[in-house]
Amino acid sequence: MEQEQRRGSGGGKISGQLQAIFDKYRGQQGTLIPILQEAQNRYGYLPREVIGEIARTTDNPVSRIYGIVTFYSQFHLKPRGRNIIKVCQGTACHVRGGKKILNFIEDKLGIKPGDTTADLRYTLETVACIGACGLAPVLMVNDDTHGRLTTELLPWILDRYK
Repeated sequence: MEQEQRRGSGGGKISGQLQAIFDKYRGQQGTLIPILQEAQNRYGYLPREVIGEIARTTDNPVSRIYGIVTFYSQFHLKPRGRNIIKVCQGTACHVRGGKKILNFIEDKLGIKPGDTTADLRYTLETVACIGACGLAPVLMVNDDTHGRLTTELLPWILDRYK
């Protein structure tokens, strides 16, 4: 159950859950990144309104918050899918057809790396190396690694995560 909402200095309402994050770190130094991490865990990404409220509440310029959020790859400014697909583009995967795997997934899902399907089912990303070069080409869906890929296997793999 959400606590009663309060108005920040910018006039925007914040949820009880976001207020609980602020209360947890009140009076402590060096807490901006943990606040951002917890807010992202709560919302799944960092909406503009949340960033604005974090900036107001922590007395930081919005530009500083965006600087941190865009520097660290752990933070996301757009909603992400329930299933995160990471397609390896490292040397071994590249040589063994990683680009063909990526192109197939792009066509099948209708998205490019960095995008999320409209139904929020999948987010597609590329990575420099998954660390499973002996299984190249490789992709990960969430925490599951799939190797020795062919385009024939991909529909079956993607269907497992519907």
